[in-house]
Amino acid sequence: MTRAAATRNTPQAYRLGPDDKPVVFAAGFVLLILIVGTGYTLFTQGSMPLLQPQYLLQQLQVGSFLGIVAAGLMLVILLGHIDLSVPWTLTAAAMMATAAGGAWALPVGLGIGLLVGAINGLGVAYLRVPSMIFTLGVNAVMRGLMVAHTGGFAPQTAATDLMQYLAVARIGGVIPVALLVWLVVSIVVVVVLTRTILGRAIYAIGNRERAAYLSGIQTNRVILVAFALSGAMSGLAGVLLAGYSTKAYQGMGDAYLLPAIAAVVIGGTNILGGRGRYLGTLLGVILIVLLNSVLSIMQMPEAGRQIIYGTVIIAMLLVYGRGNTVTG
Repeated sequence: MTRAAATRNTPQAYRLGPDDKPVVFAAGFVLLILIVGTGYTLFTQGSMPLLQPQYLLQQLQVGSFLGIVAAGLMLVILLGHIDLSVPWTLTAAAMMATAAGGAWALPVGLGIGLLVGAINGLGVAYLRVPSMIFTLGVNAVMRGLMVAHTGGFAPQTAATDLMQYLAVARIGGVIPVALLVWLVVSIVVVVVLTRTILGRAIYAIGNRERAAYLSGIQTNRVILVAFALSGAMSGLAGVLLAGYSTKAYQGMGDAYLLPAIAAVVIGGTNILGGRGRYLGTLLGVILIVLLNSVLSIMQMPEAGRQIIYGTVIIAMLLVYGRGNTVTG
């Protein structure tokens, strides 16, 4: 047996690394939510909806919109940045997609998201404006543009058949198409992060941007691409959400920013950049979806949910945000 093989077979080789512990923690919390939620519904309603496959698929279908947003947001957070323009990037993509209609609806929605993301990337990478400030400003600009576009009223346009199919249809009457779209996005993100030069560069910049630049990485270009991808995914989520709602409406993206950040952070992605695995983000989204479902069953008001999301982000930042960053 070679020394390398012996090392792989030692007990130390199976110990959890710094990127594994948050994933295990998130998985355990998902299990805890299922147990608590099931116990509550069994005691109060005499039923166990959380354990029914049809109910779980319905929750995952709704959660797919959040999952797509979180996937894009994770790319930016891995850089050590943040994208606060998600709410109105999503809304603008939905509004413009429904306004375009026909075969142009989906390309227009994705194009709006990609354009806004590219603008964010240019501001952060080349103008060197802090991402929190620049993306917040872009979010305000997009809000103003959409209010001007609609005159402050709800758009009179409706989602196209394709948008509705992607959001609400089920293959064989069982598997939601939206869930498959999320699966495709997830595969793309995993491949980018683990099998491409772009993915390695994102981790390197998140650990230390100056060192990455000195090693030959085109840091500005990588930041631009990451923000553009994040914007495109917000645009895709907006198109799907408009299809699910059959129309676009103002403020439809407001409910997705904080849960998306919470899902990424819960999954163990260091909010200061440089560390995180997509599996953790995936579990974080599932956790948020199930938590929201249980809180709805318990009739928790929206204010209470926002307090819980904010508390979770702060707690996870204290737990995972103070250690040394490593690539993973």
